[in-house]
Amino acid sequence: MLRFKGSQHFRQRLVCSTLSGRPIRIDDIRAADPESPGLRDFEASFLRLLEKLTNGCVVEINETGTSLKYRPGVVVCGTALSHDCGTSRGIGYFLEPLVVLGLFGKKPLSITLRGITNDSVDPGVDTFRTVTLPLMRKALGLEDGLELRVVSRGAAPGGGGEVVLRVPLVKQLAAVKMEDEGMVKRIRGVAYSMKVSPQVTNRLVDGARGVLNTLLADVYVFTDATSGAASGKSPGYGITLVAETTSGCLISAEACHVAPSRQQTEGGTQGELVPEDIGTTAARLLLEEVRRGGVVDGTHQGLLLLLCALGPEEANTLRLGPLAPAAVRTLRHIRDFFGVTFSLRTERSSNTLFATCVGANIRNVSRRVT
Repeated sequence: MLRFKGSQHFRQRLVCSTLSGRPIRIDDIRAADPESPGLRDFEASFLRLLEKLTNGCVVEINETGTSLKYRPGVVVCGTALSHDCGTSRGIGYFLEPLVVLGLFGKKPLSITLRGITNDSVDPGVDTFRTVTLPLMRKALGLEDGLELRVVSRGAAPGGGGEVVLRVPLVKQLAAVKMEDEGMVKRIRGVAYSMKVSPQVTNRLVDGARGVLNTLLADVYVFTDATSGAASGKSPGYGITLVAETTSGCLISAEACHVAPSRQQTEGGTQGELVPEDIGTTAARLLLEEVRRGGVVDGTHQGLLLLLCALGPEEANTLRLGPLAPAAVRTLRHIRDFFGVTFSLRTERSSNTLFATCVGANIRNVSRRVT
């Protein structure tokens, strides 16, 4: 049994435990927090989601919620599943582990998630639809079956959004080889708003184009102003930008309005910004991600590293910019659960690094043999 301390990377530990079949124990989960020690409601919600997706998993939590034992079961998945994600965290918090676990199920995954589609803490559903899923298709050679459909949007704090995720089965993952980052050839994006004036989306686009059009001519940002039942329960707006390179790589950045009630808990200041400033912020974040280099942005480094570690017993190679703190912790978890270590080689001319590993050759043992 592997032992960990603290609440950091809670989801990733459970996902790696499920895929590797190794039980874990996590102690001191916010034990020093005098007001509310132990698991948060969104972490308990993720555990309930895991129980829906797997068969035979065992979860033991102590009375104070500061210690957890998890013994993984068999990934089953299935269709017509649904889960209420609550309003403490966005739907993106639950989507990240689902897109990996769904590949190794006994049945294809089709699940409806309800909650907050766009907030300032977790990746928005637009980032998943336009960047994460296309990246997985490119890296793993998946042609169809991987899909995210946005039924309705929901902003913090009320939520009310709904998305449908479909993930196909794989027998085993293909080797990941993404070394050519290419040059940025065009920028696309989505400016969205819920329960506010449709003119807000145009102001978001104006703010982003004011920065990007001085550097690139091919910039197009779609607008999605929802109202009525498709707009959730709270007003909100934001923008997601994607830079596409000549080699087919996708670099993303996003910014959104922060609900006033969330500014204290999240330390956010974007709630006070006008739409033009939020558009400008997103554009500058995108330029910073492009400057860092690599075939993916900092948000997706951990996901691609995990896919490399799960791949076949041959060389898997990625070119990355400077490693984000989350990616460093991902490398440690990959070593602990799968025994896979990466060779990191720096290229000084571009300030990027090549991460190479021999995969653990994790196979889908749940899939029916036909």
